[in-house]
Amino acid sequence: MSEVMSAFFLLVGAGFVLIGALGVIRMPDLMLRMHTTTKAGALGGGLIAIGAGLFFADASIMVRAVAILAFVVLTAPIAAHIIGRAAYFVGVPLWERTVTDELRECLDTEKHTLHSTKLKSDRSE
Repeated sequence: MSEVMSAFFLLVGAGFVLIGALGVIRMPDLMLRMHTTTKAGALGGGLIAIGAGLFFADASIMVRAVAILAFVVLTAPIAAHIIGRAAYFVGVPLWERTVTDELRECLDTEKHTLHSTKLKSDRSE
């Protein structure tokens, strides 16, 4: 039974990684590409680690698999946020069909900071 569960987690994880790879190819700009790779890649990598842990059926390997899952899920969104912020600051173009860019009004390009006063005044109205 553990082999069936292991195979299930490995296949589903590989499917998510494949979806993330297709997202890199299909998405039109950096922000959308990062979104697909972060979400699908983190989930797929975590499922593959859990599947490997189930296959070997050893407590030490399962602890390592859970640790891998935790680190990937915790670090992937933070890394994507930092990369996305850096890309926005250096002026990587957004997709031409992007509807809104809420950060443009709050961005100080000289100091590389965001001012939240504009955002707070918009929310109170």
